Amino acid sequence: MTVLSHFAGLRAHRRLIGQLARRDVEGRYRGSSLGLVWSFATPLVMLTVYTFVFGVVFTGARWPHTPAGGTENLGEFALVLFCGLLLLNLVSECLGRASSLVVGAPNYVKKVVFPLEVLPLMALMSALFHTGISLLVVVAANVLLRGSMHWTLVLVPAVLLPVVALILGFSWLLASLGVFARDVGHVVGVGLQILVFVTPIFYPLEAIPEPVRSFISWNPLTPAVENLRRVVLWGQQPDWAAWGISLVVGSIVMIGGLWWFTVTRPAFADVV
Repeated sequence: MTVLSHFAGLRAHRRLIGQLARRDVEGRYRGSSLGLVWSFATPLVMLTVYTFVFGVVFTGARWPHTPAGGTENLGEFALVLFCGLLLLNLVSECLGRASSLVVGAPNYVKKVVFPLEVLPLMALMSALFHTGISLLVVVAANVLLRGSMHWTLVLVPAVLLPVVALILGFSWLLASLGVFARDVGHVVGVGLQILVFVTPIFYPLEAIPEPVRSFISWNPLTPAVENLRRVVLWGQQPDWAAWGISLVVGSIVMIGGLWWFTVTRPAFADVV
């Protein structure tokens, strides 16, 4: 089977993916008194902490000039920060659990008819649910602080598309590698911690010295973070050139990740 046929198979399993994602979301809050309230509470608490540390303690982290005329107060800085955290949390949630998706479901591995390739998609759909809730918080806060809602919000799915492709590609790769090397999860954890500080989330890209800025710009999350702020906060269209490059890279990673997963899948049952 070709990689394209596997993508067609994923489309055929869309109902299964939806059911697994729903079960994953519900299972996370099963037995909890507050339930889905934690989806709002957790990012808001972390946002408060990060805003204080990087917006008050490290005052140089502020965005002195923005397309909207400057982030003069802490509330607007929090919105800029939160847009970056949206994507960071999406990537961290998916890649953080990717290496254990297959080894954590031995019953599925033993079933020849079960499409294991849907597991990263399930994790992605679950993470996108929480990202959507956080995005609603950002939009509501932006309306309260600035009294406006930009039409460019309709471009959010397009902005997320390259990130989704990257996440899927790396998730398939890590899910496969995690079967054969259990240390992959620890390596990913370290990599995600590094990603926090090499992505322009807590600081504006313009504040980075030129030699280092070029390195930061190669981070695939950099254009996504910048574009999300453009369409959500500032009412500007994305940088389509950077978006196009990111989409091409993300598509290559996604195709390569699925190819690797399908090639190595026959050996899963022997290892798990």
